Amino acid sequence: MTHLTKDSLIQWLAQGETPLEEAKIGVEHEKFCFVADDHAPYGYSPIAYDGDTGIQELLNRIATLQKAEKITEQGKIIGLKYDGASVTLEPAGQLELSGAPLQCLHQCRDELMKHLHHTRVVGEELGIHMVGLGFNPVAERKDVHWMPKGRYDIMGRYMQKVGTLGVDMMTRTCTVQVNLDYQSEQDMIEKMRISMALQPMVTALFANSPLVHGKPNGYQSYRSHIWTDTDPDRCGILPFVFEQNFGYERWIDYVLDVPMYFLYRDGVYHDVAGLSFRDFMNGDLQGFKGETPTLKDWEDHCTTNFPEVRLKQFIEMRGADSGCRDSLMALPAFWVGLLYNPDIQKQCLDLIQSWTVSDISAMRDAVPKMGLHAPSPMGTVWDLARLVVPMAKQGLDQRPCGHKGQDDYAKESKYLNWLETIVKTGKTSADRVVYQAEQDPTLSFLFETGCF
Repeated sequence: MTHLTKDSLIQWLAQGETPLEEAKIGVEHEKFCFVADDHAPYGYSPIAYDGDTGIQELLNRIATLQKAEKITEQGKIIGLKYDGASVTLEPAGQLELSGAPLQCLHQCRDELMKHLHHTRVVGEELGIHMVGLGFNPVAERKDVHWMPKGRYDIMGRYMQKVGTLGVDMMTRTCTVQVNLDYQSEQDMIEKMRISMALQPMVTALFANSPLVHGKPNGYQSYRSHIWTDTDPDRCGILPFVFEQNFGYERWIDYVLDVPMYFLYRDGVYHDVAGLSFRDFMNGDLQGFKGETPTLKDWEDHCTTNFPEVRLKQFIEMRGADSGCRDSLMALPAFWVGLLYNPDIQKQCLDLIQSWTVSDISAMRDAVPKMGLHAPSPMGTVWDLARLVVPMAKQGLDQRPCGHKGQDDYAKESKYLNWLETIVKTGKTSADRVVYQAEQDPTLSFLFETGCF
């Protein structure tokens, strides 16, 4: 692809089409890193980059354990690559595993447990505590340390111009997401509509960010609330996904109209925040006149739009708070059960058929505070979850799991056990964290267990 055109970008999306029998699962999750600090209000402060107990040393030691290739920027280690997966840094040192595309949930579990083992071993050596929550429970903005990645400097400056909470999104949130394949343009349309419509319910089920500065904040998912005032040009529910003309071309038009952040050339990130990728394609980008984008420029730009569901050459489900290891497996299990079984996918389409964009937006607006008790087109979000989670279980039970035999290990639906408990009790991780914080206001339970 030597010269990008809209047609070539449409074809790029079409190249992501994958037969169902070859469809993969990719899981990504983030976690906070803390070190003990007698001067911090709750005895722990966010990790810095440098120093004997910093992110740099953490990554170097994990690289040795994992036998991983180091990713560097301007001579500084900022990530690792191994076995098709990567470990990367979010802006304030949140550690992210971007898993390899795998065939089944058991492989995803094995990958996750290996990663958590390595981070735990190195964390214990360095005195680093890793916590899985959707929002940093104790740190203020001034307490965090920015990582040495050029794109984050540009993004942070721009976000302060377009919203009030974008910097918090970058530095004080953690998420878990799953990436799934689509089989055709029509299949992509169906999967996008289902996942966009059900994403507020997923936010409620996985809500796990009820603390700010150590105190209950009145939210089930404060992380989800933060996205409502980050950048209106690139976030939220996308109404056009439900319009009749939605498809590859409509998605490309949307991404082309998302303002740019940066341009990466010769190891340097150049600030082009707010400028137009369409102008870039026409050779008319301010400061880079006559230059046109490469495919890598386009792929970089695709990482800078942040809707509830994102389309690349696969579909990213982006609505959940980070959490414990069981929740990190429950999210991919839920979406695989719904979207990798054609019969269940059709049932989901039928379920949301009569919903309006207003219905979905209202649910999304209410969920950050009300969680499972928010209104939905089916009563409450809890009522909706009691319908949908069993559908996901059925989809998993009917799915070839990638392991021979009929023992319990072969049943992918076991990864929904954590979610089924939430649906049964109506008590989320956020509820449990608030209860524990009331019993232990020092919040030592968060740092001692590490949530993993």
